[in-house]
Amino acid sequence: MYVTTLLRVSAFALVGLLCATAVAAQNPVHNHIGHAATGFNGTPEGQGLLSTAIAEAAVAARHAGLAARDPSDLDGAKRHMGHVIHALDPSVVESGPGLGYGVKQGAEGAARHVELAAGTDGASQNVTTHSNHVITAARNAAANVDAAIALAQRIQASNDYVLAEPLIEQLAALTEAIASGTDANDDGRIGWQAPEGGLAQSDQHLTLLQRGEGLIN
Repeated sequence: MYVTTLLRVSAFALVGLLCATAVAAQNPVHNHIGHAATGFNGTPEGQGLLSTAIAEAAVAARHAGLAARDPSDLDGAKRHMGHVIHALDPSVVESGPGLGYGVKQGAEGAARHVELAAGTDGASQNVTTHSNHVITAARNAAANVDAAIALAQRIQASNDYVLAEPLIEQLAALTEAIASGTDANDDGRIGWQAPEGGLAQSDQHLTLLQRGEGLIN
């Protein structure tokens, strides 16, 4: 009887230890960082929110660049505008060569989860410092999405390539800024702050954040 009772107590202790270990492994700060950086339920192939936004931004920039190659081909440029808009926000144009998630949703989602990480009890100074940089650059990129969509729609509505040409050039520059940032003050560098920061700067600081937490080498 004593031995049976002892075994039961030991079994309960072991279960308790395993449960405690599992809870400890579920670090909510790191979970939110992981959603932004490495994996999130609902993105294409379960990718991280920021990496999804970066992939979509590359599609948008590519098609804006293709339209800018020959702005006299207004019909061709208009076809590319649909592809640009789809990659930026598929709720506006449903079909296209993008992933179907959109720069805007990916960038805003990444910013939101990094913000949640920074606001969680136990967040380190490393997280709170770099999170501001990640969030600011990602939200600056997301804000530029609306301006890019408005430009693309104006191009779609245009019937004069002479008038459309400067809009196409502006769109190519803006989609590049969404992806890579822009040197708005001409100081020779692109910062994470608005209005310069883009997805590349957000990703740079998200990488620094992860390294500071020991999540990557």
